[in-house]
Amino acid sequence: MVSNVEITAATVQRGDVIQLGGRAYRVSDLFQLPQGAKQLLFESGELLTIHARTRLAAVRMQRRR
Repeated sequence: MVSNVEITAATVQRGDVIQLGGRAYRVSDLFQLPQGAKQLLFESGELLTIHARTRLAAVRMQRRR
């Protein structure tokens, strides 16, 4: 099941798909930075650093239980 979610540096997860500039980017890894920020590594190789207060729309696959 797929759901639209709002993500922050505190809630972003591997596998989230974030829409930026009309392109979809899947988060493959996360790195914690000072003051609550995170650096996101996308499957395509690009990096995005988000501040603790950044809010982005994403698509998240719900895991089956």
